[in-house]
Amino acid sequence: MTEAERDAYHAEKMKKKKAARDKILSTKTEEKGLLIVHTGKGKGKSTAAFGMVFRALGNGMRVGVVQFVKGVWNTGERDVLDKFPDQVTINAMGEGFTWDVADRQRDLAAARKAWDQAKALIADSAYDMVLLDELNICLRYDYLPLEEVVETLHSKPVEKHVIVTGRNAKDELIEIADLVTEMTEIKHHFRAGVKAQKGIEF
Repeated sequence: MTEAERDAYHAEKMKKKKAARDKILSTKTEEKGLLIVHTGKGKGKSTAAFGMVFRALGNGMRVGVVQFVKGVWNTGERDVLDKFPDQVTINAMGEGFTWDVADRQRDLAAARKAWDQAKALIADSAYDMVLLDELNICLRYDYLPLEEVVETLHSKPVEKHVIVTGRNAKDELIEIADLVTEMTEIKHHFRAGVKAQKGIEF
């Protein structure tokens, strides 16, 4: 096959692909706020969620963020978001990882305080998107009533986007979500003795 023939074949193939895609897109007419869940054992759940937050900011949207676990960490994303006070509210409300504090009552109180803030942001019409970072960790350890969380998220304002991150997402949460992505770890530098890196993990 000559280069000209390859070019012609490629052009025809892409033309058919575009026609098929246009046909599919023409059936997608509903517009609504999504409940998005990032879960799995692989790295990148919060990173992907913050990518959506930055995309929303670029589109002039207002975003509320509640960090359920990482409250004691200084992170690059928080430093960047602080530069957009008119568009984003970030609430770092965690008390650290459970294995660091080893105080269940403290964890319960911190989770409840963060969840109350999350509910307020979800209900507030001023916010277009709400990120509930590591909420799944609180649900995994039963720090919050699963039924209450699922009911609140299921009955969220129809136009609002809500993103939930954390490994071990509950089946009930997956069931009501519009989009669920599972991060799968194939290889991680931590297992080779490399510590958390600035700009990568925080």
